[in-house]
Amino acid sequence: MLNKRIVLMSAATAACALGIGFFMQPTTFGSAGLAGGSDQAGLQLPQDPELARPIAIEKITLTSANPGLSEDDDIPSAQRQPAQRQSPVAACGVTASATALPGALVALQISAPCRGNERITLHHQGMMVTETLGPDGQLELVIPALSSTATFIIAPATLTPTDAAAAAVGAVVQVAVPDMAEVDRVVLQWSGNSGFEIHAREFGAQYGENGHVWHGADPSQKAAGKLMQLGDATQLVPRLAEIYSFQRNQGEAPAAAGDIEISVEAEITEINCGREIAAQSLRVVAGRIQTRDLVLNMPDCTASGDFLVLNNLVENLKIAAR
Repeated sequence: MLNKRIVLMSAATAACALGIGFFMQPTTFGSAGLAGGSDQAGLQLPQDPELARPIAIEKITLTSANPGLSEDDDIPSAQRQPAQRQSPVAACGVTASATALPGALVALQISAPCRGNERITLHHQGMMVTETLGPDGQLELVIPALSSTATFIIAPATLTPTDAAAAAVGAVVQVAVPDMAEVDRVVLQWSGNSGFEIHAREFGAQYGENGHVWHGADPSQKAAGKLMQLGDATQLVPRLAEIYSFQRNQGEAPAAAGDIEISVEAEITEINCGREIAAQSLRVVAGRIQTRDLVLNMPDCTASGDFLVLNNLVENLKIAAR
């Protein structure tokens, strides 16, 4: 799907370029023909003596105001007030700061005062999510880090006229994450309303039991790991992500040691049925990132409400007893 999109964009660009040439070239050719008295092929055009005679223009009346004039032009120069110059509008840039939190998390503070309610894209170690700034252009997020030296790039969705003169429109911020080595982390990311979700079943837990971690789990159920969702699902074709994290050296030892089974599930809905959907997993273990791409052909809409379970997209996490 991505390759097809690139081809279509390239074709559209070529069409625009040809269109510009079509409208510009006749103007150039016509000017040359009229000025020289011949067409583009070198044929001599007939000259009309009446048309060649200079036209005398008399009694000119100005019907519109000169934008460079004002009502003060009738005031003697000694009594005129000095002109007020407008200061250039600052580029609508983005600034950000980051603070490391326990659990290999990072608190991001994003500020873009003249971009209220605008869509932004957050990039971090291959993970991409789209969020929406508040009405005042401010946004605070807690992001699971994927590297001990975590670099975040914040890019606005649109450019304003003043951005053309700015050296950089987005923002880049970096922060050290001292406890990154203590956390195993799995990310599932996708674009649009594809119906994906992560399920982690810790140490033999079954669906609905303590240790079954997913976004719809009962808050009263106990689990060693945590799940976080990122991205604004109300946007048009948003980039979304779910992140499961397990911190190995916690204050209390886990109830059991062994495998944490990670599965990716996709609900068949009226939006994605009969379509091709795609996702990507990122697995962080001992500071290393492993990625795997998924392209899935969804069943037809008669299967709406069912789930496809993918057990081999992400390797299980192996937790050793302390």
